[in-house]
Amino acid sequence: MIQISLLPPGAKADSLAYQLAYAAQAVAAVRAGHALPQALAQIFSRSDAPPPARGAIQDLSYRAMRSLGLSDSLLGLLANKPPQPEVLHGLLVTALALLVNEEDAGYDSFTVVDQAVEAAAISQEMSFAKGVVNAILRRFLRERATLMPQATKTPPGTWNYPTWWIDRLKGAYPEQWQAILHAGNQPPPLTLRVNRRRASVEQYLSTLQQAGIGARAVGPYAVRLDKPVPVQQIPGFAEGVVSVQDAAAQLAAPLLEVADGMRVLDACAAPGGKTGHLLELADIELQALDHDPRRLQRIAENLDRLQLKAQLITGDAREDGWWDGQGFDRILADVPCTASGIVRRHPDIRWLRRKTDTAQLATLSAQILDKLWQMLRPDGKLLLVTCSLWPQESEQQAIAFAQKNHAIRLPAPGQLLPTAGADADHDGLFYALFQKPGA
Repeated sequence: MIQISLLPPGAKADSLAYQLAYAAQAVAAVRAGHALPQALAQIFSRSDAPPPARGAIQDLSYRAMRSLGLSDSLLGLLANKPPQPEVLHGLLVTALALLVNEEDAGYDSFTVVDQAVEAAAISQEMSFAKGVVNAILRRFLRERATLMPQATKTPPGTWNYPTWWIDRLKGAYPEQWQAILHAGNQPPPLTLRVNRRRASVEQYLSTLQQAGIGARAVGPYAVRLDKPVPVQQIPGFAEGVVSVQDAAAQLAAPLLEVADGMRVLDACAAPGGKTGHLLELADIELQALDHDPRRLQRIAENLDRLQLKAQLITGDAREDGWWDGQGFDRILADVPCTASGIVRRHPDIRWLRRKTDTAQLATLSAQILDKLWQMLRPDGKLLLVTCSLWPQESEQQAIAFAQKNHAIRLPAPGQLLPTAGADADHDGLFYALFQKPGA
């Protein structure tokens, strides 16, 4: 259970202090082992934060996650002992994330310090620490030139990742590891998938131009906005003309080459981006499987917006109790993984994952793949997808699966490394396509 403490009724939602206080709680929840989106959802469901404040709280929380290694290193130099309670640590690292990136953050340093002290004052858990917050942050401003070189001497402070993560990347990608770390620290672009049933990319770009929104085509169905905007302001989003989906993730559905009348399974389907894309490409009989009925509800909401239909099934992909025994022509297996390839969208992942997670999740995914293979018709195709960078979850998994099941491996992109640039800007995903030998 995520513990959320509400601010007093008189707290001004449009103040940086209010937003810092709630961002501090979100960061503290991550430190307690909760995912950042769930922590923010709890805050927004329980507090009176209006939409503008929610956007600011989210931005502050994500900034804190991207700078957590450096902020923790600085706190080690600035404080005699780790700040307690955890929400006080959350406030300090969130404020430091603004101070170390002052030009990008949009607040001058003295405003940040003043509002951080006020955030402590209006929080029941931190009111005792107003003087501590003031002293630590003002010392940072005075001694920044000395402190920053010291804090960036060690890898977590330099790169804002756990040391084990950096070491693993060096081993897997000795030539690209620095570029991968850099890409993971950049805020992601807003990339849309155009629903081919409703518009072409060219038509939708014209719609955006008329709305004064800059964008460019980055794939057969992909449009990347020059600047992110709230989904409520995206032309055609509510009507199902477009969906938010990373450019790399948009490769999945076309690789399966679905055709009208095919029987298709989207295993581990939530939140449903790839489900919707498959249904946009052809008139298929699609079953979307997930173990969590709450996650299936998100798929239902997405499909309602897109005006598309699928059979939603609650079940474990490692078992076949939910299956009616009829084989599938195509199976999309977006299997569980460490999500190490999407840390720019989910910067909390790097701090929540453990070294041992990779082996455990690879074992789970292998069990899922073996079971799904039994449900595939002869000559059918199965697409293995992970959003991981670790070979144990991707290429090694694909090799072992093909050998064990005598699967025919077909051309597919393989490992896509995350990139953040004008020409290519996408997450790090892995694709392996297999065909089952004919009967």
